[in-house]
Amino acid sequence: MKKVLAIIVFTGVLVSCGTTKNVSKINTSVKVNTMSSARNLKSSFSGKNSKMVRNLLKDAEKFLGTPYKLGGNSSMGIDCSGLICQVFKTQDILLPRNSKAQSEQGASIAIEKSQPGDLLFFATSGGNKVSHVGIVHTIYPDGEITFLHASTSKGVIISSLNEKYWNKAFLFAKRMIN
Repeated sequence: MKKVLAIIVFTGVLVSCGTTKNVSKINTSVKVNTMSSARNLKSSFSGKNSKMVRNLLKDAEKFLGTPYKLGGNSSMGIDCSGLICQVFKTQDILLPRNSKAQSEQGASIAIEKSQPGDLLFFATSGGNKVSHVGIVHTIYPDGEITFLHASTSKGVIISSLNEKYWNKAFLFAKRMIN
């Protein structure tokens, strides 16, 4: 009896594996990073960076590829506010250790006036509460703003304000260097 049952089950498996169904395809393509509803976050900066800003950005670039670590403060692992603290410290500018407190420092500037070395603040959890910070890295001729920051998923990277996620999360810019 067990052999007969085993043969029936085995035959059923063979038959079911050999059959196919015609299934209509459903369009599952998803557009990501669409900018149709994005804010125009561009800068008109076209000047040259000061020596201090050039040094600041060189120091920031040394952290590229560093893994993210909450509370981290070194090349072994770093978070967004730790990155900003370490980079500005190289220029003898001491900033608070968290992004919210950092956002209360410096001079407020319109995004159109931002330039390399300025800080960008974000609400990555929605709303308008500061939860992330990055440093303006490059302003391209078309006004595109890129910034260096510590991403929780990718470590220290350079991103663009044209990316939908960052465009939506952007709150304001601050200047720490006159």
